[in-house]
Amino acid sequence: MTPAHPRPADSGDATESVRALLERGRTLATPELRAAVDRLAPPMDTVAAYHFGWIDAEGRPSAADGGKAVRPALALLSAEAAGARPETGIPGAVAVELVHNFSLLHDDLMDGDEQRRHRDTVWKVHGPAQAILVGDALFALAGEILLELGTADSGRAMRRLTHATRALIDGQAQDISYEHRDQVTVEECLEMEGNKTGALLACAASIGAVLGGADDRTADALESYGYHLGLAFQAVDDLLGIWGDPEATGKQAWSDLRQRKKSLPVAAALGSDGEAAERLAELMSADAKKSQAEFEDFDEAEFAERAALIERAGGREWTSQEAQRQHRTAIEALDSIEVPGRVREQLTALADFVVVRQR
Repeated sequence: MTPAHPRPADSGDATESVRALLERGRTLATPELRAAVDRLAPPMDTVAAYHFGWIDAEGRPSAADGGKAVRPALALLSAEAAGARPETGIPGAVAVELVHNFSLLHDDLMDGDEQRRHRDTVWKVHGPAQAILVGDALFALAGEILLELGTADSGRAMRRLTHATRALIDGQAQDISYEHRDQVTVEECLEMEGNKTGALLACAASIGAVLGGADDRTADALESYGYHLGLAFQAVDDLLGIWGDPEATGKQAWSDLRQRKKSLPVAAALGSDGEAAERLAELMSADAKKSQAEFEDFDEAEFAERAALIERAGGREWTSQEAQRQHRTAIEALDSIEVPGRVREQLTALADFVVVRQR
């Protein structure tokens, strides 16, 4: 896939620039993130450290993949968009990362995912109870980190974070409910993904600006950028969830099909006309009546057949185009506010990166 419009981010230099932004976010946020996790009572501190990739299952130091760090990068850029120093956004970056990882811990358990970032998930290693408790603890820590700043702006930031968290939970509830329905519309799918992914990226893209004293108009425009970036991000994720390379994604082949997720490619395919859509609808209707154990007994050819039908019915192409549409809308949201030129270029490059990633 390529961005909707060719941009400098297509060049090697721009790609390196985005990687530097992501690394800056990770470097500045991680010490504060570690300090927050150190507040947890044992064994939750150790379990959380494993989840973040700082230690292995035996407690030895590890340099495992800690994720893409898009949200911390956005929080720091958000502060700069408001004319503040990037460091102003660090508490926001940490709070958003804590909420994001709270959701991952719980989602992995609810979805039965055994692998994340090429490692066993927390519930698989430490048990479901620890996954739930540590997730709850990370959510509580996020509020502490912001409210300890004790400023009016930190209160404003906290309101945005709690609103985003509620939307995220709504999205997960919608996602689960859709798994056992025969069909989900594209509109329902976009609403769910806007809640589950868009809301927290929207918060990340505005929280640094809020902590830097930006007015609501500026914060809202940055939030809109982040929301549509989140929808583009999720559209790409949905493509990777069916057709992604397991070596790159760290998940099983046909991951979303195994979990019966009604993701955008599935919804778009089922909403189309033609023989492929009709056959896919028949299979999905039968799948919805099976237990998860029966479903996991499918062989690779059965998942491959469903993926091929989705592609023939146009679901793959529609989702690719939707990622580009959301990418354009995200960039256009910045046009309503004054953003320093360098920061605008970086926000644009980060958006480009999101829609061309392979993991």
